[in-house]
Amino acid sequence: MLLYLHIPFCDSKCFYCSFNSYVDKLEYKKKYMEAILKQFDYETQKFNIKKNSIKTVFIGGGTPSTVTPELYAPFFEKISKYFDGNLEITTEANPNSTTSKWIKGMKELGINRVSFGVQSFDNEKLKYLGRNHTSKSAVKAIENAYNTGIENISLDLIHDTKIDDKKLLKNDIDMAKKLPINHISSYSLTIEKGTKFYNIKETSKENTNEQIWFYEEIEKAGFPRYEVSNFGRYICKHNVGYWKHKDYIGIGAGAVGFKRDKRFYPHRSIEKYISNPLYQDIENISKIELKEEKVFLGLRSFVGFDKKILNEKESSKVDILIKEKKVMQKNGKIYNLEYLLSDEIALFILG
Repeated sequence: MLLYLHIPFCDSKCFYCSFNSYVDKLEYKKKYMEAILKQFDYETQKFNIKKNSIKTVFIGGGTPSTVTPELYAPFFEKISKYFDGNLEITTEANPNSTTSKWIKGMKELGINRVSFGVQSFDNEKLKYLGRNHTSKSAVKAIENAYNTGIENISLDLIHDTKIDDKKLLKNDIDMAKKLPINHISSYSLTIEKGTKFYNIKETSKENTNEQIWFYEEIEKAGFPRYEVSNFGRYICKHNVGYWKHKDYIGIGAGAVGFKRDKRFYPHRSIEKYISNPLYQDIENISKIELKEEKVFLGLRSFVGFDKKILNEKESSKVDILIKEKKVMQKNGKIYNLEYLLSDEIALFILG
């Protein structure tokens, strides 16, 4: 069982951000953190959560580091009753708001992995993206986390902005590998409706050759690739759980939950969520849709998928891909050999 907690508060809104986050509702923090306790009590019944049920916890946002450890404490006290012994507990964090005091307080609650939204070590690029930290503050935040005793540290890097070139991107990788991290998540800049970048022309670029080169450089720096956008000497157990289609509880405004063949959607609005944290829209997922998700997710990562879930026509297409050395078969499972073509390969199999 996976547990995801969504923190919808931010100090500032990045120009590319389309996540459910707000910079003008910080006064709701206390009430929001009280509401998540009510939702978790409800989820324990729905998911039949028992001792040792929760294998991983991931706190995302928004910006989790805008909420103090004191406000997190009642939530951790409640969920810790259901922890498995060897638990991965990750929090995302913004370098600008991640103080030594915050890291220390979160570690005392049980956090043992931190994912920093660095995006770049180039100050001009950070300004371009609307980030509120500098290269120097990012380095300091990561070092503070390590010195506090956090051994598993990840950072995000963004590429495919219009100001990127190989020199800038190589510098980002060189800076990253000098730091005490064991994981990098690298994302292509995507422009979505509702973001500041959406109304600005030519903010991103699509350069497949540069993308391939960038990912190869990350691997050369000592971070093996295990998913389209994830590289690490440490593999994030929480994300692997998603790719293996395990059940997960989504706590908070807009946090999606999944159980067997259903998804649960609470209110996205902070005010509506606080007023009724038990409300959820329910999506029923068909067997065909579940199969398609397993194929898409399996091909995006090192987990693969069982060939036996395919029908005869789909299975024959996989055989073609095996001959063309696009995918490989091992112990009845299909694994992708070209992550950047994962969606195209999935569409070919299922089409």
